[in-house]
Formats: sequence, C-alpha cells, structure tokens
Amino acid sequence: MSDDGGAREDPRPDGTAPDGAASDGAARTGAAHGSHARPRTGRDRWEEFKKSPFLPATVLVFILAAAAGMFAGSYTYTMANPTPRHVPAALIGEAQSPRGAAFVAGMEKALDASLVLHTYDTEAGARGAMADQRVFTAIRAGNDRTTVLVAGAAGASVAQLIEESAAAVGKQLGMAVTVTDINPLQEGDPRGLALFYISLAAVIIGFVGAIQLSVHARALNPLERIAYTAAYALLGGFVIAAVVDWLLGALHLPSFTQSWMILAFTMFTSGMVFTMFNTLMGRWAMLPTWGVMVLLGNPSSGGAVSWPLLPSVLGHIGRWLPPGASVNAQHTAVYYQGHQFVFPYLVMAGWALVSCAVFWIWRHRHPGGRARVPEHAAAAG
Repeated sequence: MSDDGGAREDPRPDGTAPDGAASDGAARTGAAHGSHARPRTGRDRWEEFKKSPFLPATVLVFILAAAAGMFAGSYTYTMANPTPRHVPAALIGEAQSPRGAAFVAGMEKALDASLVLHTYDTEAGARGAMADQRVFTAIRAGNDRTTVLVAGAAGASVAQLIEESAAAVGKQLGMAVTVTDINPLQEGDPRGLALFYISLAAVIIGFVGAIQLSVHARALNPLERIAYTAAYALLGGFVIAAVVDWLLGALHLPSFTQSWMILAFTMFTSGMVFTMFNTLMGRWAMLPTWGVMVLLGNPSSGGAVSWPLLPSVLGHIGRWLPPGASVNAQHTAVYYQGHQFVFPYLVMAGWALVSCAVFWIWRHRHPGGRARVPEHAAAAG
C-alpha cells in the first residue's frame, strides 16, 4: 500500500517492471516510433512527389521554357528574313521574245527564286488572274519599255521585293521599267499587318475564352458550353471589328458584317479546338492548342509574311489551319470583294465541326458539367 492509500504493484526484486507494464510500454513505443523505424527510400520520396502539386508545377516550368523558345523560333524562322521561293507571275504577250526572256531571267536572278509563269494574251486577263490571287505580279516586256503590275494588297513584302528587283534589272538591261500597284493597301495599314493582328487577336482570345469557361464556368453542360463559346465569339468578333474600323479608323472594312462574321467564326473555331483537346488530354490541353494555333498556325498564316516568301512547307500547311484560313478569308473580304473563295470557310468549318463532334462524343471525359438528377428523385426531395 502507498502512503496516499492507492494500490500499487510492487516492483520485482531485480528492479524490472512487471510483465504487463513492460508489454504496454513496448506497444506504446512501437506505435510512436513505428513510422520512423524504416528509413525513407528514394522510391518513397518519388511517390510522395508524384502525388503532390510540385510535379505538375515542375513540369510546367520546363514546358513554359520550351514554349518560349519555340514561340520565338517559329516567328523568327518565318518572318525575320523572308525569302521568295516560287512566285506565281503572269507574262503578258510574247512569252519567248528576247527582251522578255532576258527580263524574266534577270528577275529570277535578282529575286533568287523561280517565277512560275502563266501566259496571258491581254493585260485584262492578267489583271483578272491577280484579282483571283492566282498570280502576284504581271509583266509586259517590250523592246524598250517594260511594265510590271503588282498588288500591295496581295502582300506588301512581295510587292516591294518585286518593285525593287524590277528597277534593278531594268537598269542592268538598259530598259525603262514602270511599276504600277493596281491594288494598293489602305492608308491606315501601309504594311498590311492589320488583318494579321485582328486575326491573331481572334485566335488567341478564342481559346483563352474557352480556358476561362473551363475555370470559372466549370458546371456548364456540353450544349451550354458550345452556346457560350458561340456567344463570346459573336460579341468578341464585333468588338474587334468595331475598334479597328469605327474607333481607330486604321482599317476600313468594306463589308463590316462579313468581316465581323469571319472574326466570330475564327474565335469560335479556336475555342472549340481547345475544348476538343481539353476533352482528350485534360489539363494538358494547352500544349496541342498552342502548337497548332500559335506556333504553327499564326506564322504560316500568310498575314505578316506572304505565302510566296514563306518556307514552302509552311506556305502549304498554313492554308489548312484556322489562322491561315481566317487571314485568307479576311484578306479577300477587304481587298478583293467579288473574288471570295469558299475554301477558307470550309477549313474553319471543318475544324469547328470536328472539334464539336469530338467534344460531344466524349463529353463524359470533359472536366465539368453538372450531375443530372432523375425526375423521380427530384420530386421525392
């Protein structure tokens, strides 16, 4: 018995605790230190790292660094030093006249490119080919005077290069050369870049809008998401057109409604492309969207540098991507009314249709939407 009246089990003669106390102490010690009994291995640390937010953050660090270099490289490769490869040209009159042949050979040498010649009997036929954008220049080479027709609206860089080369070749051959711009650019857009900028804005805001819907309106159901993508595309396209035409006066849009609809179509297509990739790839959807629409699509669109000055592969690929189709449609709507082609609209429609179809078919994989409650359950509630 203890002094305070409580019962206490006497210790053993050798000073050790009773069997029950020893086993209880060992259990508590094991419970307290069991988690630290085995040292953590590299595999354990890797498993913890994979489940933490640090893995996607680390991956993003490298992806963003690579994207920055690729972005700068893609634009520098296509735009820093544009070089002609094959320039479609119209030859008016005698294709094999000595003076004409000498001038054409001199032009190819000066341009360091081959002229893809199409012969026309009259200047009217050559002008029609330029209006249809089948050729970028027309040449009538006489014995003492040569006339060269260019179209700044078809590409300021191409027109300037042809004009400079024609003047140099004429001087070399002792031939008077007259260069006439039959379709100049608008005064507010002397370099012809405004169409590229408004198309670029439509492309980028198009998929950024889809990203924001996924973040801030995650609960939208598939049809609602498509409807809201169309809504911000219609309003955004109108604002872009109104700013450059009505507010700034930098670019006169002869058919305001047509230009507005092209911009809206571009924004909708871009938004649905991201939505498609978001359905297929989840949080990494920005990678293919950025690659198709920005790294590849915008530099090869022909907006900042005309297609004859682009690397041949990019010049062909760009026409089949939404940014190139948008620039092509807008360019013709502004500068070549009455000569519009259906091809760029079919390209954008194809991308939009495929994107909507993929999103709809695999909509259950898209991160978002609301859970549907059966009617009988809702009534019971």
